[in-house]
Amino acid sequence: MPARTISLFNAFLMLILITFWGSSFVVVKIALREGLTPISTATFRFLVAGGLFLAVLFFRKSRERGYKLLVEGKDAPKLLLLALTGVTFFFTFQYTGIQMAGASIAAILVCLLSPIFITVLSTRIFNERLTKKNILGIGIAATGAFTVITGGTLGFPNNREFFLGSLLLLATPVLWATYSLMGKKTLDKYDSFLLVAYVTILGGLLLIPFSLAENSLQLVFTITVEGWLAILFLSLACSLFGYYIWFYVLKRVGAAVTSSFLFFEPLVTVLTAVTFVGEKVSLLSLAGGVLIFIGVNLVTLK
Repeated sequence: MPARTISLFNAFLMLILITFWGSSFVVVKIALREGLTPISTATFRFLVAGGLFLAVLFFRKSRERGYKLLVEGKDAPKLLLLALTGVTFFFTFQYTGIQMAGASIAAILVCLLSPIFITVLSTRIFNERLTKKNILGIGIAATGAFTVITGGTLGFPNNREFFLGSLLLLATPVLWATYSLMGKKTLDKYDSFLLVAYVTILGGLLLIPFSLAENSLQLVFTITVEGWLAILFLSLACSLFGYYIWFYVLKRVGAAVTSSFLFFEPLVTVLTAVTFVGEKVSLLSLAGGVLIFIGVNLVTLK
């Protein structure tokens, strides 16, 4: 029998991860319904998550005397770019897109297109060639994305807010691919948890100016119980555990295999959205999602 490209333990970790991340789109929708803005939701999430990461880092330092908390100064620009692409810009675009276009559409565009961009950028970085099958897959996935965003028409959809939200969401797979590939290269040098901690803390701090600009930091005093539960879920499950799992598996099995698990995220999101927030998904959007799924498989599966 051929060897597995991923161990059962790592596959189990990724299934936990997609459950967290898949439901996070709906949790964000709940936070927005509680009066939070997309930027304030992201800011509170990563400030809380940054505090959690910091506490765990100091705990590890107290238990492991040789554990290093500092990174080399020359790597500071890389960490800054990782924080901007993986946290600050990524979640500003994603949460705004969720508010404008909906959780299900966000999951379809973000999760199914991310493996495409990761694979394409990997070929550019490592000088690999795209096969005809890869190119066909990209074309099919692009057609699916077009169907999801426009409803299958050649013109603008009647709902301009939905269209603009979809365009914002379309930028997030590029940001995530950049973040993942840069992060994978940096992992060769540092402990994965330390790297994620720095990115989370920096990303949360870089979100503060955006919150100040829209005057939303004051919402911290008016967050409801449901809003705080949403923030805690996003901070603890999706950030503290989720980011660690992502980089832990990414370091061991590679970008293509790890990102392929994102195929299952939209299914989790759609089921959660329909069940808990009463969101409806059109048949054209689902059809577009199927096309993206087929295209991604052609691009990433050997």
